[in-house]
Amino acid sequence: MTDTDVLTDPGLSWRENALCAQAGPEFFFPAPGSSTREAKQLCGACEGRLACLEYALAHDERFGVWGGLSEKERVRLKRQQRR
Repeated sequence: MTDTDVLTDPGLSWRENALCAQAGPEFFFPAPGSSTREAKQLCGACEGRLACLEYALAHDERFGVWGGLSEKERVRLKRQQRR
């Protein structure tokens, strides 16, 4: 998917103004064992947080912080939604 696709795909329009676009990917994909606290704080201030989380859940994103949740937190959320 190209940058142009992101801007024209209504399902990804949240990325255009997402705060994560202003930080490097290493911020949201830290090394194993590293803290995700700062990435989660940035997500908490982002207006696209819920759309980002929905995207991650729908596309089974397995790595990184998406929508303010880590990989493990997203797995837990998916389990809870199934009940």
